[in-house]
Amino acid sequence: MSDSIEVLAAISRELLDAQDRAARLQVVADAALRLITPANHASVRLSQGDRLQVAARSGVGADRPAPGFRKGQGVLGWVAETGLSARVDDSQRDPRFSPNDARGFDVSSLVSVPILCRGETLGVLSLSAPERCAFSSRDEIFATLLAQAAAQALITSDLEERATTDAQTLAFNHGQLLPRLRNAMDRARRNGQPLSVLLIDLDHFKRVNDLHGHAVGDAVLRAFADKTRELVRSADVLVRRGGEEFVLIMPGAFEVDAHNIGERIREALDLAPLRLRDGLSVRQTVSVGVATWDGVESPELLDERADLAMYEAKREGRNRVVAAGFTNRLLAFGSAGRMR
Repeated sequence: MSDSIEVLAAISRELLDAQDRAARLQVVADAALRLITPANHASVRLSQGDRLQVAARSGVGADRPAPGFRKGQGVLGWVAETGLSARVDDSQRDPRFSPNDARGFDVSSLVSVPILCRGETLGVLSLSAPERCAFSSRDEIFATLLAQAAAQALITSDLEERATTDAQTLAFNHGQLLPRLRNAMDRARRNGQPLSVLLIDLDHFKRVNDLHGHAVGDAVLRAFADKTRELVRSADVLVRRGGEEFVLIMPGAFEVDAHNIGERIREALDLAPLRLRDGLSVRQTVSVGVATWDGVESPELLDERADLAMYEAKREGRNRVVAAGFTNRLLAFGSAGRMR
């Protein structure tokens, strides 16, 4: 029992140290195998509509594609649908079990528990073993404790996201720009990698609000952010700088890489209108400024160089990408005559 208490204490510390929801749920999945020793596979799945989406996996088969489950399908789906725990001693004798050859590992027994918050089932923590009758009631209790830790991790992550995320676009909000630039610079310095940013401004955005109203304007901002996330790398970080201006932080990107991605975003918007709800489409172009970190300048100066490059793109006619380079040649433009 003392070993179990030590593991639970270690899990609590690891959850506090974890930086985001994905990392926290991975802590839970990894800890499940440390705490519930008969198991050789653990997974955390979250409810997304009627689907159970994989959020974290650990142990055997974790490197293989995960089989899909819906609510009501298989033992996991039964737990998600009913909000009750399930301990299965022999999967071949349980009618709820859903065999799947693509799983890639044997499942003879399993324990699955709901991740609950205020009576709502947020997901399922499931553990399996290749032997029959592998899990005890004590194992089920520990799984329930871990599911509670997963629920708390989700609540904490949700609160953090609300504090750091722009509600309209789901990009990070303005308060996150400089801290995330500083973190990206620290990593770039440690790893000896480049770092670039794009400053993206929606051209003539005031006309959208004037012609269609602010509700449509908000929808355009969200559609733009969604489109941008589709076109960039998973490591890139989108921040709403304010109004219709966005910054894309691009770790590991040289100037040419950043310019190419900026051009990809510009071209995608130029070629096809943004499709909104109720069949409405709005054509929207962007002006993009590119700045690559020189290794010594502050986050504020890097942001300013990208800002000035973006305004140069507007001076040149909008709907284009301009790179600032490593010099301060654009500072001569100052803030006079800035265009929207």
